[in-house]
Amino acid sequence: MKNNLNVSIKTPCSENYKHFSPTKAGGFCNSCEKEVINFTNMKPEAIINYFKLKSSQNTCGRFKTAQLKSFNQLPKTNKRRNLIGGFGLAMLSFFSFNATHAQDKKTDTTNTNSEAKDIHQEKNISVKGTVLDENGLPLPGTNIILKGTAIGTQTNFDGEFEFPEKLKKGDVLIFSFIGYSSRTIVINNETASPTVKMEVNMDAVTCIVMGKVAVKKVYKSKKNR
Repeated sequence: MKNNLNVSIKTPCSENYKHFSPTKAGGFCNSCEKEVINFTNMKPEAIINYFKLKSSQNTCGRFKTAQLKSFNQLPKTNKRRNLIGGFGLAMLSFFSFNATHAQDKKTDTTNTNSEAKDIHQEKNISVKGTVLDENGLPLPGTNIILKGTAIGTQTNFDGEFEFPEKLKKGDVLIFSFIGYSSRTIVINNETASPTVKMEVNMDAVTCIVMGKVAVKKVYKSKKNR
């Protein structure tokens, strides 16, 4: 029974994709006089549908290494069942809206009052701290930004920083550095002097591979072994 679609590139191409003439689906390679399809931003469903509709024998593609794998085939859906289910969901949503609409009106005043209190809350927390890498060593040049603003600073040579403005309880600082996963810290009295440890972001080191696409359907036996 067919259940998987395996996508691979046996011989990567050495041409520079940046020099290709842009096309609707990717770029045109003058060396082999072919259009190279850019799959790097496609979701698995889109990749499966592409190779279902088109022959893969003459396809040249550009992929992230993580995309060169076996994809599960999309199961067939019952259109009639989906139509009935969608109608039922719409009716349920309609009744839920009517039931909660009156309650929302009652809570509007309470929410408005609480938001007003938050706006007028004093910014009196001074924040300074240290950023370390995965080995516990200082990470200079780390960006620290107040979420929702352009206010920020960077760590010094010793990985230390002091935020340029005083903050209030509930503010969020975003720590970022190339090659590392971003970290967020919610400010309160206990996090006025945080020590932030960054972790390596494996997505940042993803390689791009380009070349003739080899596609084959993987079969799985129904017999029990």
